[in-house]
Amino acid sequence: MLHDLGLTAVFDSHTVAFEEAGGHVASVFAAGAGWTAQRRQRLPEVIVRHMWLEVDASTDPEGHLLANSTATDVVGANVDDFDADFRSEVLARYPRLDFAADFLACFQAQAARKPDSSAARMVRVGLENLMADNPLEARG
Repeated sequence: MLHDLGLTAVFDSHTVAFEEAGGHVASVFAAGAGWTAQRRQRLPEVIVRHMWLEVDASTDPEGHLLANSTATDVVGANVDDFDADFRSEVLARYPRLDFAADFLACFQAQAARKPDSSAARMVRVGLENLMADNPLEARG
């Protein structure tokens, strides 16, 4: 739930990628929630890895799940793995509202300020078009 905190204005870092900043902030939240030191150290690893091009499920199941679920959410990757009725039910209960526009703006801002970041890489490979083609964004 905390994996994109580094995209928000109050937790954005002008020196590190959003996923790294978010991982640091998430570990602080986890400490406040009483998580063990080992679990707190693991949290930023998973958050950073969710932006990798691929995360091996056999070596990092949590990172794999987060990477794949965010790819489904943001660009519709593997959306057909989910039954159409289930997708409709989720979207009815949790409408996407302005998610695509807001998320894209965050990534574009990150890319402009951090040209070597994963967000910049995604913008360069056509994130805007990938998001526009996301079936979860279809209206009506």
